[in-house]
Amino acid sequence: MSAYQEASSPHTMNTYGRLPIALSHGQGCRVWDVNGKSYLDGLGGIAVNTLGHNHPKLVPALQDQIGKIIHSCNYYHIPHQEALAAKLVELSGLTNVFFCSTGLEANEAALKLARKFGHDKGIERPEIVVYEKAFHGRSIATLSATGNTKIQKGFGPMVEGFIRVPLNDIEALKAATANNPNVTAVFFETIQGEGGVNPMRIEYLQQVRKLCDERDWLLMIDEVQCGMGRTGKWFAHQWAGIKPDVMPLAKGLGSGVPVGAVVAGPKAAHIFQPGNHGTTFGGNPLAMRAGVETIRIMEEDGLLENAAKVGAHLQAGLRNALEGVAGFKEVRGQGLMIGVELTRPCGVLAQRAVEAGLLISVTADSVIRLVPPLILTTAEADELVAILCPLIKQFLAEPV
Repeated sequence: MSAYQEASSPHTMNTYGRLPIALSHGQGCRVWDVNGKSYLDGLGGIAVNTLGHNHPKLVPALQDQIGKIIHSCNYYHIPHQEALAAKLVELSGLTNVFFCSTGLEANEAALKLARKFGHDKGIERPEIVVYEKAFHGRSIATLSATGNTKIQKGFGPMVEGFIRVPLNDIEALKAATANNPNVTAVFFETIQGEGGVNPMRIEYLQQVRKLCDERDWLLMIDEVQCGMGRTGKWFAHQWAGIKPDVMPLAKGLGSGVPVGAVVAGPKAAHIFQPGNHGTTFGGNPLAMRAGVETIRIMEEDGLLENAAKVGAHLQAGLRNALEGVAGFKEVRGQGLMIGVELTRPCGVLAQRAVEAGLLISVTADSVIRLVPPLILTTAEADELVAILCPLIKQFLAEPV
């Protein structure tokens, strides 16, 4: 029996409901625990390990960078920061980038931009539209923007200045903001991650873009989990042919090295001036090299096309295997961001999947979330279906 079968470590804060394994190394879409058992990685570190594990092009680049310089503060120019910013501007069609270290920090910066945008227009108490089931982070401000009372509990009072609306309902958005001169921005995930893999519809995205233009609001799209090629386009909102004014990124941008970014268009790019915002670790040379190399490898290896193709194959495989099974609701998502919703809470499946050699997560109580590395092959997708679907069927056959 492994030491990791203990319920929790005696020395780390008890903040995670951990599964009783500890991973030691990985290769491609597989990882091994300290006891030598292998697992197919259907979780990718929660949409972080874009290139899988021990990628033959990424590892030498990071080793090279570590041998040169890991950290430099933002008192000085950082060449790889300029290079990564230029690439993100090219891929997004936006104009300027601020770098930080996490998705939470990127979202926090977006909220500050929206407030400063309002103050600069003479609005004393700016308000931001956010969504039911949203997840933007666990700082006090991003927690307030998040639409989950369960994780907000115990941390009140929440920050004021948020108006919450349902997904994909333009009339509800108009009604919630009618005759309110304090609204400065609309903020959402193109596909909600923690909220249960809930996509915004293309026509809704286009309607919100139009409304923001008409009312001089910032359109702020959180692409932390659904961005960086995960859906088959660089950013999930690009399926709707729109551009946001503010776009937070993180997770897959550094393939495991912590990196976050806020990409802004002309309307928001110059709101922050020196002294308005900053970070110690953001934009450091190692993180920037990881971002530059991640994008280079994604382009060289055609990983957007792979995410679209293998994701469609995986979704079809899941639907075929689960169609007609009592208790199975639907498969949804895009590319390699997939949710399998059941009609009842299924958190136990994360542990059962581990026992069967597969890493997954369960979010929003009843949604199995699959966000594997973007290098996943069709053969590995078939293997994932072959492991997961019998577990789901067995679970659903059990008495409630």
